[in-house]
Amino acid sequence: MGIKLNIGCGGRPLKEYINIDQDSLDEMKKRYPNQQFDDDLEIYNYDIFNLPFGDNSVDEIKADGFIEHLSFNEEKNFFLEVKRVISQNGLFEFSTPDFEDAVKKWLSAKDEWKEFYRSDDEAINQQHWFGNYSYSTENRWGYLMAMLFGSQNGEGQYHKNAYTEEKIRSMMEYMGFEIVELSRFAWKGDRDIMLKVIARKK
Repeated sequence: MGIKLNIGCGGRPLKEYINIDQDSLDEMKKRYPNQQFDDDLEIYNYDIFNLPFGDNSVDEIKADGFIEHLSFNEEKNFFLEVKRVISQNGLFEFSTPDFEDAVKKWLSAKDEWKEFYRSDDEAINQQHWFGNYSYSTENRWGYLMAMLFGSQNGEGQYHKNAYTEEKIRSMMEYMGFEIVELSRFAWKGDRDIMLKVIARKK
């Protein structure tokens, strides 16, 4: 079986993949207290800009809800590292918020500020977003801000970058990848419209 990587796995580790994240398993258990993790699960804290794999040696890379957390400089380094390690005809599958959709929602929402952002445990558990206790996108200063900038409840959760369909198409062409699928889905089934991409290295 070939090498398969799941980068920035967070609370979504996958069997038969090498799961890579900045957090340890113990840190993940604290961040995702309602989730069960297998006792034999291994999380690797590899440098994602200098992966310990040879050129053209990886068959598949997954990165769900991850690339928006990379800075402009990190974006270049990460995507070029993906290109380096993926084998010819290998697959790069990733998802990221549809920034154009989020901005359209923000522009059409009510401009009604209610309360400062809270990051205490009670607020996080009750899904408090700037005075709103819901994932509603009716107000500009509620959950929509998390769609644009990340939840900001923990280190590494900030959004530092943005992606649209056209940007992704251009990036994949620039890198020498052929897009096999580009579709949209709702994150966790009830919020943020995400772009899903499966691309093959030519």
